[in-house]
Amino acid sequence: MAAIATQCTLVAIVTIVLWKVYRRLYRASPLDNIPGPPPSGSWLTGHAKKLFHREGWQFHYEMYDYGHVVRLDGIFGQPLLFVYDPVALHNIVVKDQQIFEETSAFLAMNELIFGKGLLATLGDQHKKQRKILNPVFSINHMRHMLPIFYKVTDRLRDAIASQVTSGPRTIDMAHWMVRVALELVGQGGLGCSFDALTDDTPNAFGEAIKQLGPIIFPVRHLLTITRKIGTPGFRRWVGERIPHWRARKARELIDTLHTVSCEIVNSKKAALAKGDEEVIHQVGEGKDIISKLLQANMVASAEDRLSDEEVVAQVSTLVSAAMDTTSGVLSHLLHLLADHPDVQERLRKEVIGARQEADGGHISYDRLVELPYLDAVCRETLRLYPPLPGIGKTYVRHVVLPLGKPLRGRDGTLMHELLIPKNTNIAIGILASNRNPELWGPDADEWKPERWLSPLPETLINAHIPGVYSNLMTFLGGGRSCIGFKFSQMEMKVVLATLLESFTFSIPLELEEPIYWNLAGIQFPTVGKISTKPELPLRVELLREGGE
Repeated sequence: MAAIATQCTLVAIVTIVLWKVYRRLYRASPLDNIPGPPPSGSWLTGHAKKLFHREGWQFHYEMYDYGHVVRLDGIFGQPLLFVYDPVALHNIVVKDQQIFEETSAFLAMNELIFGKGLLATLGDQHKKQRKILNPVFSINHMRHMLPIFYKVTDRLRDAIASQVTSGPRTIDMAHWMVRVALELVGQGGLGCSFDALTDDTPNAFGEAIKQLGPIIFPVRHLLTITRKIGTPGFRRWVGERIPHWRARKARELIDTLHTVSCEIVNSKKAALAKGDEEVIHQVGEGKDIISKLLQANMVASAEDRLSDEEVVAQVSTLVSAAMDTTSGVLSHLLHLLADHPDVQERLRKEVIGARQEADGGHISYDRLVELPYLDAVCRETLRLYPPLPGIGKTYVRHVVLPLGKPLRGRDGTLMHELLIPKNTNIAIGILASNRNPELWGPDADEWKPERWLSPLPETLINAHIPGVYSNLMTFLGGGRSCIGFKFSQMEMKVVLATLLESFTFSIPLELEEPIYWNLAGIQFPTVGKISTKPELPLRVELLREGGE
């Protein structure tokens, strides 16, 4: 019986796929006139294989040759639009955001992994979740969390110092950045500790978060189809009978996330029920995001209140969104500073000076966020190396998309707007927008923190990039912008300020291959292009007294 049910499910999936392929291949589309690279030659993967390949930097650069909107071949023969035109982006993420939804693959994957959290919901349900979460990501709340962050980064400093007391040493800083990012979101976000930062004992929750993406990502489009078949219980029943190793491992990891998330929420609820005295004795002292969310949820009206399922889903959603992306940017920052010792030294002097102003104590929140060179270094890194090079959207109905710059069609006509059919998938070119030479100037592909210390180009200001942060699309914009971008910024600045006043970082002379940054879904470093092991070996030396 089980075998028959599985076979029927597979037949249904194949039928749906073949029907979609047939419609795409043999029906003319208004998108056919949009310029783009030569056909991919693969109806199965299209250009997606190059677009998301870990060595796909050159393919992204080639997008500039075709205009601000580029037609690509998507999976299963579907057209895919690559968009970084500022006016088009404004319509997609702000003006008409209600008709540009996250792709089915994105929603299916996040719902399967995390449940009905921020990354897996749409429309009114998503707005309700953001409404109750917004206050805990406010600047005022960031101030309250800063002491928690310093407590974690001081432990990080001590752990690294213990490894270099006898002299300089090559250390995998990517490993440490993942660990500190997990602990920062653990204490500041969830009010619990995942990693004491004293030994290399792996944490089951953190390991599950890190492993799930690579396991599920290759089959994410299959999830889109299976998500529409039967009830959740039926899908689970079928999934448990799929013999493939990816399915077995995914079930195991997802169960770990759900179990730990429930334990965290239940412990917070129990502490809140016992009163303030119990709350302040927990990690985070009740200032963490989940504790504040539960408190707000208790007094919310019935229509605004989140279900227990939604609250639990926010736990693993928050950790996943904060851990890989922030640790990647921190690793990139350290690599760039090691590669640019003059920038590192200038930044160190600024941080040490601010520390001296605080009489040797921790730098206050207001002073930390206003340090000009620290801010410039972080902004420039987020501009040039956004954690996500792009993100997908789907049109839920036919729409006319206006353009800021006319597009020359394949037939030679000049187009000022585009007719986009319903269900067309697009890729928002975050990396392309952040590096657009027409807006940022001819040095757009160069890392220059100093550009943020002078007025930005008028062409950029007048383009009105719809990003929520610094004329960048790094954290997106509109109702689907990154809700925790202030949290992420504070993490980066606290970690950098703590490390730079204690250590110097440089590129090890013994490296056989240069450090290479892989594009992929989320950028990660390897030693050379052949290796797939994420690592960032840097020479770390304890700073002598007097900052020398």
